[in-house]
Amino acid sequence: MSNEAQPRGNLIVVSAPSGAGKSSLVEAVLKSVDRLKYSISYTTRKARGQERDGVEYCFVDKEEFLGMRDHGEFLESAEVHGFLYGTHRATVGRILSEGSDVILDIDVQGARQIVNQMPDAVTVFVLPPSREILESRLRMRKLNDPEDLELRLKNASREVLSYSSFKYVIVNDDLERATRELEAVIIAERLLLGRQRQLVKPIIDSFGGDGFYA
Repeated sequence: MSNEAQPRGNLIVVSAPSGAGKSSLVEAVLKSVDRLKYSISYTTRKARGQERDGVEYCFVDKEEFLGMRDHGEFLESAEVHGFLYGTHRATVGRILSEGSDVILDIDVQGARQIVNQMPDAVTVFVLPPSREILESRLRMRKLNDPEDLELRLKNASREVLSYSSFKYVIVNDDLERATRELEAVIIAERLLLGRQRQLVKPIIDSFGGDGFYA
């Protein structure tokens, strides 16, 4: 595809309560969908398990994070479970301008901020099959102490109520099926008429243009 026919990328915002599996979904579609890139969030929390700085997250201390926020470097930022998270504005803008889609794995607060600034963002909410399954998934991680687990479950009861403000909803009861559904969302958004005009125009022109049959 030529650069002239390459539209600006879509911003795909995937949100869910902790434990619903949004990170696994995002990781899966990054492997299966071309021209899709992940924007790594900044956070003040410590790395967990095998997480690496600059790969899963950019880990910074609170002072550095607040300085970046005060300078307007974040497209969105929020405090989640006692830690700060933010999406780097310039990084997202650069990727979108290159014609690739950007996918974000963020909390409900951050999703709201992004939609306020970028109403065309494609929002996807991921639901667990039930509260019981969500709790089981969180316990299986073995990465959270009891107090943190209770906080995440309490927050989840509030966060799931946000589903109705998202454009798409995916129930993650089967990772493979949910991955196909998220892939379908991303591809369908690329094929919207308004986004295809640059690509379609030279084809239509080859037939005589829009006014040919007028």
